[in-house]
Amino acid sequence: MHEPLETPRRTRPGEPYGEWGDFALAEQLELRQPGADAWCQRWDRRLPTWRRTRDGGFDPEAHRVVRIPEAPAKRFTVAHHYSASWPVVRLAYGLQRVDQLPGPGEPEGGRLVGVLAFGVPMNTAVLNVFPDLMPLKESLELSRMCLLDSVASNGESWACARAFQDAASKGIRGIVAHADPVPRVRLTADGPSYVMPGHIGHVYGHGQGFAYLGRTRARRQTVLPDATVLNDRAAAKVRRDETGHVAVERRLIALGATARRAEEDGARWLARALEEVGAVVLRHGGCHKYARTIGPHRTRLRLAGPVLPAPRHVRPSPSPIRTAEAPVIVVPSA
Repeated sequence: MHEPLETPRRTRPGEPYGEWGDFALAEQLELRQPGADAWCQRWDRRLPTWRRTRDGGFDPEAHRVVRIPEAPAKRFTVAHHYSASWPVVRLAYGLQRVDQLPGPGEPEGGRLVGVLAFGVPMNTAVLNVFPDLMPLKESLELSRMCLLDSVASNGESWACARAFQDAASKGIRGIVAHADPVPRVRLTADGPSYVMPGHIGHVYGHGQGFAYLGRTRARRQTVLPDATVLNDRAAAKVRRDETGHVAVERRLIALGATARRAEEDGARWLARALEEVGAVVLRHGGCHKYARTIGPHRTRLRLAGPVLPAPRHVRPSPSPIRTAEAPVIVVPSA
């Protein structure tokens, strides 16, 4: 029988997630600045940028949305989205700039400037909000939406509408989406810097007709120095030596963990590796949860549970960490 596992160290004042006292508490981590509904978020090499929604400027004639192969969609998302990860995806869509040539490895038709991915949620029970639909066959999660900072304001609304239309033609009638309000901090040689300041999902609740269903359950979250999350499923693969554990181990070794010895128990190695790389455990208060129906007769489909007012404004966040080489980008004040 294994001894109880050690958990990654909790944060202390002065560390990346403890800079402002007990920063491990999700309620203090959330980005809560007034005027969040006046901005739309973009990405470029895993760094967030912002555009005023009122500025507009998006040109539909210069863009198109098409289904694209998973490989280029994954490359684009891993390169630009803060999570640097790719979920299990059923439908991938590309937002292309038709007046520009595609980049290396990109689909024909124009330069790839955005990706929307509909896939399988970590917990398929979240799809039960559609009692009339069959999960995974008629309902999916909007797992990723990543647009480059070259896309003008309101481009996400236009792209979503066209992706929803095509997904509906494939039999999808319900979409869920989640917004993570907790910032992510990456540790660099120059010190910590934000890669994702958190968001409340304004694009869903106020821009796409999604119903707001509250928060997902609170949980603990293990955050690695590159600002990615080691989810419970990945950790379990290492502890139990399940299929896929080698890839998880390589990920931690790349962050500075000592390689696992041949006879070493997976659970013991994981506890040691997380300590070596400096992983921290956060108390995550839950993501904002949204859902909507799409396609013909969508108004006849039911949503389980109460529909709540979507969040619009958020309380001011603590002063951000800044570094000389990588200034932190946060949602500006209105």
